Amino acid sequence: MRLASLISGGKDSLYAMYLAKNQGHEIKYLVSLESENPESYMFHIPNIHLVDKIAENIGLPLVKRKTKGVKEEELKDIKNVLASLKPHIDGITTGAIASNYQKTRIDAICFDLGLASIAPFWGKDPEEVLRGMLRDGFTIMVVAVAAPPLDDKWLGRIIDEKCVDELVALNRKHGIHVMGEGGEMDTLVLICPLYKKRIVVKEAERHWDEKTRSGFLQINETGLADKP
Repeated sequence: MRLASLISGGKDSLYAMYLAKNQGHEIKYLVSLESENPESYMFHIPNIHLVDKIAENIGLPLVKRKTKGVKEEELKDIKNVLASLKPHIDGITTGAIASNYQKTRIDAICFDLGLASIAPFWGKDPEEVLRGMLRDGFTIMVVAVAAPPLDDKWLGRIIDEKCVDELVALNRKHGIHVMGEGGEMDTLVLICPLYKKRIVVKEAERHWDEKTRSGFLQINETGLADKP
C-alpha cells in the first residue's frame, strides 16, 4: 500500500514506519502535527521542531501542521491533513503499542476516510519491541521523563540493553511502561536505517522540575554526520 507515516522524531513512530516499509509498503509522505498544548493527549511534544531535519534526512516530503492541541478538537486537525492526502495514499502508520485513547481515535479517523490504520507493534510485548529497535540499528536518546523514579539523569541517556533491563525492573516495581507509552518517557532517534546520516546533538538545555519530578531536554542545535 501507499502510506503516510505519522512521525514525531521519537522511537515509536519511526520504528512503525521502518517495519511497514520492510513489509513492502511504500512510504509516500511524513506527517507531523505540532501542538501548542504541552499536555496534548494525541501528539508528542519534546523537540517536535526537529521533524523538518528528520524528514530531510530520510528524504521524504513532510506535511506539517500546527494544532491548538485542545482535547478531541485536535483530532479534526489530523483528519483534515489525512483527507488532503487521501488521493495519494491508502493508509497511515502509527507507533501505538498500548494506548487505547490514541489507537481508537486514529482508527476511527481512518475508517471515516477509507484509509488503513497500520500499527505494526500494537499489543505486542514492549520489552521485545524495544529490544527489536536496538537490534535493527536504532540509536535512541531519552529527551523527556515524567514518571518517578525516572529522574534527570535519564535526560540525554542513550537507550541500550542495560537501560532496557532497568526499564523492565521499573515496570515490575512501579508499573512504568517499558516504552514510556503513557507519557512516562519521550525520545529522539539519532540513528536508524531510515536515515541517510546520523543526527548529532550539538547544543541542548536540561529543564527539570523538582516539584513534579519531570523534565525535558531542549535540543537547540543539531548537525548531521556519517553513520558509524
